[in-house]
Amino acid sequence: MTETLSTQLLIVGGGPGGYVAAIRAGQLGLDVTLVEADRLGGTCLIRGCIPSKALIHAADHFTAISRSSRHSYMGVSVHAAPEIDLAETVRWKDGVVDTLNNGVAGLLKRAKVRVLAGWARFINAKTCMVQTPSGPVSVTAEQVILATGSVPTELSSLPFGGPVISSTEALSLDHVPERLVIVGAGYIGLELGTAFRKLGAEVTIVEATGRMLPQYDRDLVRPIERWLKGAGVSVHLTAKARDLKTTPEGGATLTVESDSGAFRLHPDRVLVTVGRRPNTEGWGLEQIGLARQGPFVKVDDRCATSVEGVWAIGDLVGEPMLEHKAAAQGEMVAEIIAGKRRRFDPVSIAAVCFTQPEIVTAGLSPEEAQSQGLDFITAQFPYAANGRALSTGASEDGGFVRIVALKSDHRVLGLQAVGGHVAELAGEFALALEMGAVLEDIAGTIHVHPTLGEATHEVALRALGHAIHI
Repeated sequence: MTETLSTQLLIVGGGPGGYVAAIRAGQLGLDVTLVEADRLGGTCLIRGCIPSKALIHAADHFTAISRSSRHSYMGVSVHAAPEIDLAETVRWKDGVVDTLNNGVAGLLKRAKVRVLAGWARFINAKTCMVQTPSGPVSVTAEQVILATGSVPTELSSLPFGGPVISSTEALSLDHVPERLVIVGAGYIGLELGTAFRKLGAEVTIVEATGRMLPQYDRDLVRPIERWLKGAGVSVHLTAKARDLKTTPEGGATLTVESDSGAFRLHPDRVLVTVGRRPNTEGWGLEQIGLARQGPFVKVDDRCATSVEGVWAIGDLVGEPMLEHKAAAQGEMVAEIIAGKRRRFDPVSIAAVCFTQPEIVTAGLSPEEAQSQGLDFITAQFPYAANGRALSTGASEDGGFVRIVALKSDHRVLGLQAVGGHVAELAGEFALALEMGAVLEDIAGTIHVHPTLGEATHEVALRALGHAIHI
């Protein structure tokens, strides 16, 4: 027998957009029902950002010990090479995920959000059937937020299965592959490729275009290229993975076509990281009748769709596919439904790439400012001149902080950095842009010593023509 349920707000998807929307709506006194088919937390928490960073951290820890086993480093030496038990690492990673997953569940409970575990399929714009473990539930809502996220893009020539894996499977391997081929040189492929190389895998990267990390300019990518070359990672650009043949014994041969001719690789695993696509299949999107914008659901600056009372957020509505964008949109839509006046118009959404070294960007790069015809000034400050970077080894990869500002009034247009631990500068970069800071604002802010953030202070001073430490 089908249970019937009515609610003020129905949210489909318990990822960072959906659960944040649910918590904020609950705080504002709305009756909220959240439907999630998998685990609360979504891709980022369960199989993306958090587990991948946990693996990257473990790989860094392993690398540091390995370095000291070869020769004394900072006066630290060990007398045997370390070993990695990846299954144990994955169990530790899963423990981190479980802690956060339980935390989300607790926050939803405190906000009095009703959570239904099951797959939702819409009958019309405001009604869906949820197949729960205890039976079907029909949910009718006054307002609906769609927050179904995204899924890995599959290649027709390399469908997922067997030795061909997505990032989801890569984060749950029980041993380090001896030979790992990564198809796609975007941030997911390079983050995981870097981690597995540090853990001892022989890594080969195959990229169809002529460059890695195309969303970042070449100055930011160059230190990553140097690290990959020094670490022995093979990179094949303008190369396409065409065909994979397996043997009954478990062996595999991957054919790759490049400008210089075809060649073959013999991987244990092929990790396909050619992007992600919005999760629009299997839950009755066609029954709602929403306008689309390419593969995405079309929304306005309030995240309202073409159907009254139906909203969409996060990866479902377009780039950038980032957790913090989804969370910000979820909070905003909850407040709009509760009667507040809001719109989604950030000056910048900062992005981080957790490669070796890390990259962080916010706002315009010099190339982007030039393409827009802006009259700007730009400056760089090297990590090698920052005391905190030197004393922690973060300066070893040739990192720097860069600033872009209008020449006329010194308003900051963009901030970028590459180097060890630069991800922690993302908040300051985003805040400077959102607050409409000028160079003098950053230069006049006393930055704590010794911190990496001092490089942000120095780069503003340098753009003004009077850096102190260079």
